[in-house]
Amino acid sequence: MAQNRFPFIAGLIALVCLLVYSSVFIVTERQQAIVLRFGQIVDVKEDPGIYFKLPFGFLEADTVQMIDDRLLRFDLDDIRVQVAGGKFYDVDAFLVYRITDARKFRQTVSGNTTLAEQRLRTRLDAALRSVYGQRGFEAALSEERSGMMRELRDQLRPDATSLGLTIEDVRIRRTDLTAEVSQQTFERMKAERLAEAERLRARGREAAQRIRAVADRQVVETIAEARKESEILRGEGEAERSRIFAESASRDSEFFSFYRSMSAYGHALQTPDTSMVISPDSEFFRFFRDAGVAKPATGAEAAPAVRDAAGETSVAPAQ
Repeated sequence: MAQNRFPFIAGLIALVCLLVYSSVFIVTERQQAIVLRFGQIVDVKEDPGIYFKLPFGFLEADTVQMIDDRLLRFDLDDIRVQVAGGKFYDVDAFLVYRITDARKFRQTVSGNTTLAEQRLRTRLDAALRSVYGQRGFEAALSEERSGMMRELRDQLRPDATSLGLTIEDVRIRRTDLTAEVSQQTFERMKAERLAEAERLRARGREAAQRIRAVADRQVVETIAEARKESEILRGEGEAERSRIFAESASRDSEFFSFYRSMSAYGHALQTPDTSMVISPDSEFFRFFRDAGVAKPATGAEAAPAVRDAAGETSVAPAQ
């Protein structure tokens, strides 16, 4: 009899273990649990621990849906927005949210995180367009950036609350020019730089002309002053030269006349091919005519002149 009871007891124990296993569920610190009975929410377990439910969830008696209780991040990339100036820019942003109302989260999106993020994507896209549409591009690169992110968060919170979510933070990661606007901006900046360069060149040319004019005036003034000083010095030199010649002439007029004639001969007969048509009896050749004729002595030194047989005149030696 005992042997016949053993299979029955073993089956009973297995059934009890199965009932216990299907009735127990564990909620960790990173989760919260929604208990469903025939598809309706009967309880929400937010604290970690071991909980019990009706067994055999496959009979739709009680089922448990685990919901994440951590901070979740959703990224939105390459959103094209139009700013107040009419130009378009590419924006990357992300938001951080938490599921704070599991019951509402289950009722609105069936507890599906992907479906909830799809709705957040639509609302974040609209909020970005609204916030950027009221400002220029420079606002996202200035101190207004933090205010823009707070405004995005405040716009998203009512919609997120309706989904059972709480928006903790919204951040703008990137604000870039689109390819078309980037090229247009580059061309505009290039034109501005070229215009600025031309203005600088014009100022440089003006300054160069002004400096050159001052330098030219200084050169003219310096040369004029130098010429003035040179003329003064030349005049003084000529005066000194004339004085010396006059003094020399007053001491020996005959020698001075001889010297001037020799200088004139030197200048007139400087080259060997010089030809002159002039009378030999002219005053110019006076010293050539008188060459070899001694100057008549005066006083006691005077000597009588005698004429030789050829008719040439000579001076007798002094007695």
